[in-house]
Amino acid sequence: MKIKKLSLRSRIFIAMILLVLLASVLIAAVTIYQYNEEARDYHRERLDRKEKAIRKSIEFTIQETTYPVTTENIPLIFKDAIFDIDAIHNLQINLYDLEGELLKSSKRTIQRDTTEQCLDAEILNALSNTAEHRYVIKQEENGEVFQSSYSYITDKKFKNLAILNLPYLENDDFLNKELNEFLMRLGYAYLAMILAAIVFAYFISKYITKSLKTISDKMNETRLEKRNKKIQVDSTSEEIETLVNSYNSMIDELEASAVKLATSEREQAWREMAKQVAHEIKNPLTPMRLSVQSFQRKFDPNDENIHQKVDEYSSTLIQQIDTMSSIASAFSNFAKMPAQQSENLNVVHIVKLALDIFNEDYISFEAEAEEIIAKFDRTQLIRVVTNLVKNSIQAIPDTSKNPSIKVKVFSDNKKVKITVEDNGNGIAEETKSKIFEPKFTTKSSGMGLGLAMVKNIVETFKGSITFTSQEGEGTIFTVSFPKE
Repeated sequence: MKIKKLSLRSRIFIAMILLVLLASVLIAAVTIYQYNEEARDYHRERLDRKEKAIRKSIEFTIQETTYPVTTENIPLIFKDAIFDIDAIHNLQINLYDLEGELLKSSKRTIQRDTTEQCLDAEILNALSNTAEHRYVIKQEENGEVFQSSYSYITDKKFKNLAILNLPYLENDDFLNKELNEFLMRLGYAYLAMILAAIVFAYFISKYITKSLKTISDKMNETRLEKRNKKIQVDSTSEEIETLVNSYNSMIDELEASAVKLATSEREQAWREMAKQVAHEIKNPLTPMRLSVQSFQRKFDPNDENIHQKVDEYSSTLIQQIDTMSSIASAFSNFAKMPAQQSENLNVVHIVKLALDIFNEDYISFEAEAEEIIAKFDRTQLIRVVTNLVKNSIQAIPDTSKNPSIKVKVFSDNKKVKITVEDNGNGIAEETKSKIFEPKFTTKSSGMGLGLAMVKNIVETFKGSITFTSQEGEGTIFTVSFPKE
């Protein structure tokens, strides 16, 4: 899941949780580092204290001895005293001569390690070259860390007698136990903090994005064809208030544009309709004019066939007048909104009645049940079916060898669907987008006021009409409307 696809609310929520987790990790890391520093300081200071105390005991032993204070007599001087000092301070003591050879040790072992018998040259050089004449080295043996301090022992005249070595074991068990207990307590505290942070982050992110969600929902509901409500949000930040004001201004401009667009569309539709009606009315007027002019030129009262000619002229005029009447009726039917006289109808029965007026034997009917009840206007439903079937009949060319129109009625969830399928010429790709436009025509393609009227009726009853068509193979119209 990419971060860019997450909502702002989710981003704020995740960011706050990660911030708490990061703080927990940083504090734990700082705590561990601080404990390690304190442990190092503790061992260094402890070694210093023990070394000072041991040196005082050694100086006291040198002062009280009866042996001559020389390097050669060190083993004799500290023959027993070195063990007493070890027991008092609980620390091993090694004494080396100035050349690094072991003189005396408080370590009670039968066989000593050969590496303890003499000191490395590196230690001797470091000890003699430092200003304090003290050298501390850190080593790790068998998983345990040791500090070894090396310093000179002097006589009363500050003459170097021997080298004092104190191996000190850094025992961190107590400190590690304290660290583990502290980290455990810290973990419990941060677990509680994380749970509190999750709850807090949930509500704070919800509060922050509440105004944005309101604006988003309103924007999703914004439509050009309906009246849109403005956003009223109380107690918001300056940025949200600016965004709300911009949206409300956009709504005002959108409504003004929608009014202008609707007015323009209505004017354009009526202009188009007026041109279509005028064009269709001119078609019968032309033969009427020619017939009248011909009658005027050829009228002869004394002609023995005068009555026959008058009948012919009259028949032509009446035919053209009927054509004009049908044009006016079609225009009137389209302009008239269908009355919503909803009643419970058996759609299967009504569709059968609508198909009874057609004599074409290639029209077939199929229903998934004998009775499918829905609320609709009986007359309007018949008009829908007859218009669609007429449209299909006109779409089938006269040269077709196997004409076919299939009408089906079935239910789909809470809706009733009626399909009219033909194997006619189909609808050209460039005219599909205009199929339901109110363009009056008397051509046999069926793209006239009939389909526009059907769409008007179906949408009045909260339904819809769609189609699929392939040029040269046929068309399927599907009418869908709710049962209740």
